Amino acid sequence: MRKGGSARRPARRHDDLAAHHYRAIIESSEDAILSKDLNGVILSWNASAQRLFGFTAEEAVGKPITIIIPVDRLDEEPLILEKINRGERIEHFETVRQRKDGTLVDISLTISPIRNSRGKVVGASKIARDITDLRRARDRQQLLLREMSHRIKNLFALSGSIVGLSARSAKSPQELAESTRARLAALARAHALTFSHGFGQAAPEPTTLQSLVRTIVAPFDEAGQSRIVPSGIDAGISGSAVTSIALLFHEFATNAAKYGALSVETGSIKVVFAEEGDSIIVHWTEHGGPPVTAPIGGLGFGEVLSRIAVSDQLGGEIIRDWRHGGLSIRLSVPRSRLEA
Repeated sequence: MRKGGSARRPARRHDDLAAHHYRAIIESSEDAILSKDLNGVILSWNASAQRLFGFTAEEAVGKPITIIIPVDRLDEEPLILEKINRGERIEHFETVRQRKDGTLVDISLTISPIRNSRGKVVGASKIARDITDLRRARDRQQLLLREMSHRIKNLFALSGSIVGLSARSAKSPQELAESTRARLAALARAHALTFSHGFGQAAPEPTTLQSLVRTIVAPFDEAGQSRIVPSGIDAGISGSAVTSIALLFHEFATNAAKYGALSVETGSIKVVFAEEGDSIIVHWTEHGGPPVTAPIGGLGFGEVLSRIAVSDQLGGEIIRDWRHGGLSIRLSVPRSRLEA
């Protein structure tokens, strides 16, 4: 008897050490780890769960798991419990959960059934990882891919427009070739400006609004005749604002060449820069082009991209007025954001 008792004591010590070891792993994990019973009541809650969701273990344990599930996601819990009851494991389930303060967080969940000594499922363990940064990076990647596709399509269309512009004034095949080459080179310079602040690249050189718009619209001007005339004040612009403003002007000019005032010989555009309080106002007004109407079916990707550049990167506002005689755009940007 004594021998058996002494044999059990090392076994218990081993089990205690193993349990302590597992608890230490769970508590030191960077991921939120928690468990619940089959009624959805929280049984355990590690330190990372507190950091992620805001509830302490004392506040969370004994409460329903729905304290961290947004109202519009409550239907997920019965489906999860149903799978757990069947002994199934759920891996890398991306969803949204709610913190104690009401803010939402994107997470990836791995959920495993907990079984008792007889193999019966009695609960579930959850490992939650904050994927907010990953989701943002993924969304930005998709935006950049869509922008690339949009730009490639635009470049093919613009190449045809540039050949047409050059043909209007060319008196020989040689003049046509030289004019087309010059315009394509100007288009390449303008296009490069909108990508001049990428990863591993130096910030764009400081310039002014009028200089920037002249660079961007140069490919669309006729020989000896400027069809896009900037006027008004001339404000300095530097840093990432150069890229954002260049992108906007490039988008405006591209659309004008495809559908607006620059798509016909008689069209012209006035670009007026003014100052209102602490903001710089840009008025882009097209004249002499074909009748225009607001797009049907929502904004195109180019316009969505423009709004992102204005609101997110420049903290400004853009308003389009689809007048019958030509598109009018009002762009407002805080002066401080142009020089940031």
